[in-house]
Amino acid sequence: MTFDPDHGAAPAAAPSLWRRAWDRVRAFRPAMPRATTSSGRWSAWGWAWRAALVVAVLYYPLGSLVVEDIDDDPQFAPRNVTPGESRAVAVAADLVDREVNVHTWTPMQPFFMPSGLLDNMPNFQRGVAAALGRFSTELMDQLGRTRGSSQTDRDLEQARGFLNEQPNIWVWQPSVSLMPSATSAQKYRAGREKLLAYNKRLAAGQAVFERRADNLQALLERIANDTGSDSAVIDQHIIEKAGDLFDARCDDIFYFNKGRLYANYLLLRELGVDFENIIREKGLTNAWNGTVETFRLAAELQPWVVWNGYPDGLLVPNHLLAQGFYLLRARTQLREISNILLK
Repeated sequence: MTFDPDHGAAPAAAPSLWRRAWDRVRAFRPAMPRATTSSGRWSAWGWAWRAALVVAVLYYPLGSLVVEDIDDDPQFAPRNVTPGESRAVAVAADLVDREVNVHTWTPMQPFFMPSGLLDNMPNFQRGVAAALGRFSTELMDQLGRTRGSSQTDRDLEQARGFLNEQPNIWVWQPSVSLMPSATSAQKYRAGREKLLAYNKRLAAGQAVFERRADNLQALLERIANDTGSDSAVIDQHIIEKAGDLFDARCDDIFYFNKGRLYANYLLLRELGVDFENIIREKGLTNAWNGTVETFRLAAELQPWVVWNGYPDGLLVPNHLLAQGFYLLRARTQLREISNILLK
């Protein structure tokens, strides 16, 4: 017996849009990469580019997260300082050791290293290097010699040379030389060794560290000048770029200043111990502590994102202005102390 189709019957209802989508999801099967070629051999190229893609995706983000460490610990202090040594010299040497040996010296890292993706940490370390370079220069010219006509200390002279090197020198720079050269990290390590050698000789009575008011005054003047220069950079950048939401340089300026402020905070804190008698005799204890505190507060500023909004903006802040306030306050306090030391 056969049955003819009933052409008069109503057609079956078409599945809904959601039903069709769900059916496609259930029927989906991920396409597996072809593991073999027509000749039966493994397709090495297919696996290679997939592996390279995975490495590229994970290498920079994860590597940079591991490397990045903007260390602004205010409790950082010199270790194993023996009687007779300078605590300021000791903290400078330990700061070099921490940034170069414990952390990674990122300003010199080439683009193919994970830290090549970083921006804020390299600028922070550049600021630290700038402060240490200034201190090593004044140490050689002022603190480490009896008078201007006396002989320059050989260890301090070499330390000054090493610590004032450019921070971005890698092992090979075609723009400078086709031959391999000493990196910035290697030179900073050599400068640290010279600082340690000087401090050991100082403890043994074989070197000079003149704890005089005029020497301290000269050092503070140089730090004040650097602080004023940093505030001028902020002022010029705000004039040119305030309100630019895509300003890519404001965080560079901010973190360079942060690094210099942090290093100067540590140096001034330990100089307060080295020159404790002078500071007490001049009645500068409260003024000195207040200045050190200003540097600490400025160095600890760390917004999640650095904005360069309009100075009178309502929604977008201007973090450079906040930092600039502390820079100018610190400069004013340094000048006040310097004037008292001259009397």
